Amino acid sequence: MNIKPIRRKEILRGILAVSLIIIGITHFVSAEQYARIVPPVFPAFPSVYVSGFFEILGGIGLLIPWLSVAAAWGLISLFIAVFPANIYLAVHDIQIDGIPHSQFLYWARLPLQAVLLAWAYWYTRDPEEQPGASLLKQ
Repeated sequence: MNIKPIRRKEILRGILAVSLIIIGITHFVSAEQYARIVPPVFPAFPSVYVSGFFEILGGIGLLIPWLSVAAAWGLISLFIAVFPANIYLAVHDIQIDGIPHSQFLYWARLPLQAVLLAWAYWYTRDPEEQPGASLLKQ
């Protein structure tokens, strides 16, 4: 199957956006799970709700052409901001319902944050500068 690079980029944009919206919603539905991994120097529940809100907002923003670049930069900031929680999860081996309890997996998850950063960075170029780059506009 030959998918053009621009089309592939837009399919992956949709996958990232929908994933973020779903994960953002889970921050409100299962806030206590996320609160366990917030380092104690931060207020747990407000941090969970704020990060969930911005995940939802960023996911929606990626799908709106005139907002997508700002949303991508916002998501990069968010991924950096929540990284301490991922470190705290790995260092303290915190068990979270619905996630396999494996300290190895918790540590392996840390480099995957770089993948998320790169994925979001991919959308920091203005779609107007990339002819045919947005299926949403066609």
